Amino acid sequence: MQRFTGKVALVTGAGRGIGRACALAFAAEGARVALVGRTAASLESGVAEIVAAGGQALAVPCDVASRDQIYAAVERIAAELGPVDILVNNAHDTSDSQYSFLRTPDDVLDRLMNTGFHATVHFMRACFPHLKANQGKVINFGSGAGIGGFSPYFAYAAAKEAIRATTRVAAREWAKYKINVNVVCPIAMTDALTEAEGDAEVADFIAAIPLGYAGSPQEDVAPVVLFLASPESRYMTGHTLMVDGGSMIDAGR
Repeated sequence: MQRFTGKVALVTGAGRGIGRACALAFAAEGARVALVGRTAASLESGVAEIVAAGGQALAVPCDVASRDQIYAAVERIAAELGPVDILVNNAHDTSDSQYSFLRTPDDVLDRLMNTGFHATVHFMRACFPHLKANQGKVINFGSGAGIGGFSPYFAYAAAKEAIRATTRVAAREWAKYKINVNVVCPIAMTDALTEAEGDAEVADFIAAIPLGYAGSPQEDVAPVVLFLASPESRYMTGHTLMVDGGSMIDAGR
C-alpha cells in the first residue's frame, strides 16, 4: 500500500528502535520522512536505507531537550521536505531512570521531563500550523509504567502520564481543526530490552506478557502507529492504545 504518498512524516527518536521502525514503515508507504534524533550517524544510516529502497528522507540531528532546536528542526523540515502532516513523538532519554519517588535526583526528573514531556509539547506546538492546515495526525508515546504506577520508575512514569494528559487535552482542543491526537503504550524488544534480556527480572517481565513475547518494533508497534496516522483512524482521537501483548487489558481509559 501507499497510504502516505505526498505526506511528510516527522519521527523523533528515529535513530533506532521503535522510531527507526516507524520511519522505515512510513517511507515504505510513500511518505517523505524526517528522521529526528541526537545521533547524526544513526539518522544518516536510516536515511540511506530509505533512499536505497527508493524513498525520500532527511536526517535532522536535534537535542529534543532544547526548545530552540526543536523549532529550528521543524522549520528545516518544512523547507526541505514540506509542511508536516504526521508527527510521531517517540524520543525520550530514559537512561538511568530507575529511582523511587523519594530517591529520584532532581537532574534525573528534569531530564525525563525535558526529553519526554516538554519535547512532546514543543514538537506539537512547532508543528501545529502545518497540522492545522493539513488536518494532520499526532501520535505520542506513553507507557504502562505510568498507568500502573510502576516502581522504581517515578520520573519516567510521571513524564509518560503527562504526555497522555497532553494528548487528551490537545485532542479535544484541536478536534475543530480535524487534527487527530492519540497515544500508544508499547512493549517492544528495543535495543535496551534486548541488552537486558538475560536479567532475571526482565525475563520474568516478558514471561508475564499474556501473548508470551515482547513485541517487535517493526511488526507489532509500527503498524499501529501507521494506522493512527492513516485515514482509517480519522474518527479516533484522544485515545490510548495499549500495544503490549495484553499486559494491561483495558488500561487505556
